[in-house]
Amino acid sequence: VDLVGGYYDAGDNVKFGLPMAFTTTLLAWSVIEFGNSMHNQIENARAAIKWGADYLLKAATATPDTLYVQVGDANMDHRCWERPEDMDTPRNVYKVTAQNPGSDVAAETAAALAAASIVFKDSNPSYSTQLLHTAMKVFDFADRYRGSYSDSLKSVVCPFYCSYSGYHDELLWGASWIHTASQNSTYLAYIRSNGHTLGADDDDYTFSWDDKRAGTKVLLSKGFLEKRTGELQLYKAHSDNYICSLMPGTSNFQAQYTPGGLFYKASENNLQYVTTTAFLLLTYAKYLSSNGGVATCGGSTVKAENLISQAKKQVDYVLGNNPAKMSYMVGFGQRYPQHVHHRGSSIPSIHAHPDRIACSNGFQYLNSASPNPNILVGAIVGGPDSKDNFADDRNNYQQSEPTTYINAPFVGALAYFSS
Repeated sequence: VDLVGGYYDAGDNVKFGLPMAFTTTLLAWSVIEFGNSMHNQIENARAAIKWGADYLLKAATATPDTLYVQVGDANMDHRCWERPEDMDTPRNVYKVTAQNPGSDVAAETAAALAAASIVFKDSNPSYSTQLLHTAMKVFDFADRYRGSYSDSLKSVVCPFYCSYSGYHDELLWGASWIHTASQNSTYLAYIRSNGHTLGADDDDYTFSWDDKRAGTKVLLSKGFLEKRTGELQLYKAHSDNYICSLMPGTSNFQAQYTPGGLFYKASENNLQYVTTTAFLLLTYAKYLSSNGGVATCGGSTVKAENLISQAKKQVDYVLGNNPAKMSYMVGFGQRYPQHVHHRGSSIPSIHAHPDRIACSNGFQYLNSASPNPNILVGAIVGGPDSKDNFADDRNNYQQSEPTTYINAPFVGALAYFSS
């Protein structure tokens, strides 16, 4: 099966389908909302989306009633520290099927294809149609054969990208994206009849590759704000709950911030939550201000400009306005991480060192105190701890590993502030 292309998730050499699809969805959403501010970078943004979407198309259409969801054995891959060019670990291919379902990864793949179809609607209409039709088929497969891919694939995907939140959130998210892309009333009907069982009434305070609930609420709130679609009012109310949870001084406030002002959720790869949060703040602010709306937080209201200033604090922190005076974007600013947990970045390039560097021989570069020889320009690492401390150490992967899904929503946030 041809599964050339796509993205590795982070500093290793594995193609994990769930985070790759989420990355593609968020890159597409960045262009949909803020592409007008990307100017001469819009073609690069579209190319990055197409690179992900082309792979997902192949993964979804190669075999009937099958979705290929991973290339590479993560356990074997992680035993080596190798450049992709030298890779000799098993490139096993893993799939979900009617018998071994994966509604979470399949519905996220449908979301990615549908979101990408909106990006290419004008510039490449035939490709856009292909993306949307495939999204519908993959969604039908996700919905018809229900189950979590973690249960079907077990240690292949766990603990790496276990679907901790289950698959209900992805089904509602996938349907929401196909509804947005197609305006086909079937999907609004699906949302209306299944929303309550799939988490429409839950308040959830993070948005990540695993948990789509907050993002779904914001996406669907647009339909209520713009068209006053009655059945979507619920999503506006829950979007308010989510947004208010982030805003100090409101009765719903419950987020944690570091002393330096960074949104803080987890000790591992915390900046993934920061970038998705900033993106949702800006997207919701856009929806509110386009429609004269406000967020209702108990007895008080919060305006779009409050959301924008909260997002700006997060973006500025990531780019270096923080107690450590450290930019967490590699290659940007005066001071940025030098010991990034990333195989290709930390091992000499094939130009500098043409001879093969075998599996275990690479660990000298993982453990080296020297800066990475290849600067991974633009990558955002996992980031500081709850006290704003950051250890620039390759072995400290919780803080020093970059991921595609940290960067994807940041593209939209940076585009917004660049204008």
